[in-house]
Amino acid sequence: MTPLSSASQFDSEVLQSPRPVLVDVYADWCPPCRALSPVIDDLAASSGDRFDVVKLNSDELPEIAGRYGVTALPTVLIFVDGEVVETSVGVQSKAHYLNRLEAHGKVRT
Repeated sequence: MTPLSSASQFDSEVLQSPRPVLVDVYADWCPPCRALSPVIDDLAASSGDRFDVVKLNSDELPEIAGRYGVTALPTVLIFVDGEVVETSVGVQSKAHYLNRLEAHGKVRT
């Protein structure tokens, strides 16, 4: 799992990715974000070459969070072919995220 550190890294690892990308938008001070972290870690560990998982700290890259209308944390964005196809706010299960990825026809669980 990649923690994003710049807008150019976001562009190359998310917008230009040939695979679907799950982006966890979080903040270190956010308790629900900390609760979601093990789910995101598990997704990343099981992703193989089916999809990528990255973390975006909204305090460090607020311009990217703002670009995608993130107003609540945690927010998980799913990108396919450089476009947001799914947004989930709050803590969800691993199965939820896998189902959402599969719903967009790019990932088989």
